Amino acid sequence: MKRTKMGRWLADTAAMLAVMLATLPVQAAASFLTPDSTVEDMYTNPALVALGLETLEDGTLWPEQPWQNADSSLQDYLKAATPDSVAGLNLLIDNDNHGVQVSFPLYSEEEIAADPTRAEARLFYFPAEQPGGKYALVVSGNFLECTGRVGEGCGSAFQLHEMGYAAFVLQYRAGSRIKDNSNYQDLVRAVQFITQNAQELGVQPEDYALVGYSAGGQLCGLFGTDRMGYSNYGLPKPGALLLGYPIVDYMYSKPCYFYVYDGAVPGDHLAPGDYYYNIDLPAEISPQFPATYHWFGKNDLTIGILIPPLQGPLLDKALEKNGVMHQMTVYDNAPHGVGVGNGTDAEGWLKDAVAFWEVAVAAEQ
Repeated sequence: MKRTKMGRWLADTAAMLAVMLATLPVQAAASFLTPDSTVEDMYTNPALVALGLETLEDGTLWPEQPWQNADSSLQDYLKAATPDSVAGLNLLIDNDNHGVQVSFPLYSEEEIAADPTRAEARLFYFPAEQPGGKYALVVSGNFLECTGRVGEGCGSAFQLHEMGYAAFVLQYRAGSRIKDNSNYQDLVRAVQFITQNAQELGVQPEDYALVGYSAGGQLCGLFGTDRMGYSNYGLPKPGALLLGYPIVDYMYSKPCYFYVYDGAVPGDHLAPGDYYYNIDLPAEISPQFPATYHWFGKNDLTIGILIPPLQGPLLDKALEKNGVMHQMTVYDNAPHGVGVGNGTDAEGWLKDAVAFWEVAVAAEQ
């Protein structure tokens, strides 16, 4: 039976469409970010949204809204941290595009149903090029409602990845969600998760490092204490704590946290050990405390408000007294919140700290 002209045209068109469809990707990969990308590009990036990474960091007194800073470039928003932080975000996107699971909830559906704030707690994974090595868990700082999960967290994770390590960034509860030590519970759960799934994640469960900034540094420090640290949960001892401008004594801000976030009323009393912010870390140091590298800057205004001699220097004295391997560095120019320290005297501190970590682990073997 002869084909009509219309029949031949339909057949040719169908064949051409089939070729075109065969060459199309099944699903377009999520796009990457650049320093010139806007803040809106970051918080609407499909991959980052799907992963549950909260790139809109909370404001000091109220959550940052999408319209705030939306048109600002990431270079203006993240400042000196931009190169490493953007590279870290892109590493997450790239691994996700290639089918690598890089985002893990820390609580089960039943646990979240019992406490919906737990849905916020997640772990973001930056795999090493070669599996089977040590890992570092990065805990960014926070001030009331404000956190540094992008500037401090992703930037540090990228540098650690470039040095050959697997890294994790903890997205823990902050601000009004920190009632009853929930942020510290998230840190403990994160180490438990990595330890239990070390083989699947391609990391060693022992000799890991906790990298903590500011208030996140205090949480990491608590994890090394006899009072409420790793030994209370049957977890391996950290190989080292690597702390940037850690807050080790909350000083006169303790009542603020007690009354505003933990719902205290006049007549209630702070009891040592009840709340993480009420614990003065130097007083809790023992000979079993992990090896510790820590630093701060002389022009750190936050440390200045909280009385500098009672922060890093007091921690260092306690470490020395208890025979714990330690190193403290004080920089002339390193303001609070600079993370990996780009553009300041602290630039490159993480490489020095990693070298300290390796020496500390070797000394224990």
